[in-house]
Amino acid sequence: MRQIGVGLVGWGTVGCGVVQVLRENADVIESRLGVPLVLKRVADLDLDRERPVAVPPEKLTRNVDDIFKDPEIQIVIELIGGLKAAKAVIRTAIESGKHVVTANKALLAHDGNELFGFAQQKGLSIGFEASVGGGIPLIKSLREGLASNRIGAIFGILNGTANYILTRMTEDKLSFAEALKGAQTLGYAEADPTLDIEGIDTAHKLAIASAIAFGAPIEFDGVHIEGISGIDPLDIQYAEEFGYRLKLLAIARNNGGRLEMRVHPTLIAREHVLASVKGAYNAVHIEGNAVGDIMLYGMGAGMMPTGSAVVSDLIDVARDILNKTPGRIPSLGFLPDRLQKLDIKPISDVSTSYYFRFLVLDMPGVLSKISGILGVHRISIAAVIQKGRHTDSVPLVMITHDALESSVRKALDEIDNLDVVVAPTVLIRIENTPD
Repeated sequence: MRQIGVGLVGWGTVGCGVVQVLRENADVIESRLGVPLVLKRVADLDLDRERPVAVPPEKLTRNVDDIFKDPEIQIVIELIGGLKAAKAVIRTAIESGKHVVTANKALLAHDGNELFGFAQQKGLSIGFEASVGGGIPLIKSLREGLASNRIGAIFGILNGTANYILTRMTEDKLSFAEALKGAQTLGYAEADPTLDIEGIDTAHKLAIASAIAFGAPIEFDGVHIEGISGIDPLDIQYAEEFGYRLKLLAIARNNGGRLEMRVHPTLIAREHVLASVKGAYNAVHIEGNAVGDIMLYGMGAGMMPTGSAVVSDLIDVARDILNKTPGRIPSLGFLPDRLQKLDIKPISDVSTSYYFRFLVLDMPGVLSKISGILGVHRISIAAVIQKGRHTDSVPLVMITHDALESSVRKALDEIDNLDVVVAPTVLIRIENTPD
């Protein structure tokens, strides 16, 4: 019987998920594909560590060349993560005439354009559904399900660790440090959580999704990035009083040929569907000119959800192998020669609403001084909360109407230099998205 041979490089959490999905759903996969997907080899430097999913010893190797040189292996899965070594694995697999499936969003955000071009030259495919949104089929939705649409915007929650932390801070009134510790205890956050909490992981995913949505090469350096490590529970509390929830959002829009990509803590209306996304879940809102507004929701990480996405790519690539149509769907959804490099819209040119928290001396005239500076810079106040006298300094919190970021920054520079302002102003952007 004909079969498709698979080699796995990286037997970690997601690798175990891939092995489990291939094993548990082998009959379903064969019924969909017509032939079995067979795991031939698993390569990892550490074969002695206990894992939740076992692999027969005869299939294990510490030498990745055993996979590259095996003529029965047609697809190589790269799950080691990182940049340099992972890139070498993918390039060598392609040079060896093998298709590739990867979950490596960091590598694709930095070197995806090069790797996709190299695979195309060799007549091979790279599947990467698991790189963005874990088990959520975001890549397939953008490339295939919404292929007839002009995408206006994509925005959403693309990091479960950050969302879990903000959920705990909101619901359990925890500090950032307490919520992070809880996330680490449960395994949601790494010992070094920098990529998650500083928005970098989210930015990797947004750069890839934006390229597919808007028909442009991947531009990771064009993403404005801010994380959540500086969030104070006090601002979550005041946001609730104004009717908002705080989320780490990924936001991308094509503004008349200018590509806007930003990741930062964002206030959204409590009634918006994204505001109800809790814990380690992800959700992405997509605006299409034909389909309207849709949202994808689910687990954005984890052994089985991400393993599911990897195996879905294996099935797609295997179908192309069987039908002799490799590269049937371009990597970024558009024909490579039709990708258009878009100008990047800097954050200074973005116009949105803002939340400000000033810490000011408790004395008459403070609000008029601050509002006067805001008025000079054409920043209109929508709502204000001013707390009563408890100490010499008090918080003054306000929401603005839409204003230009560059104007906001100039105004805050002046305000923070006032003798009545005793600490740097806290700024959080507000996204007035459709429900």
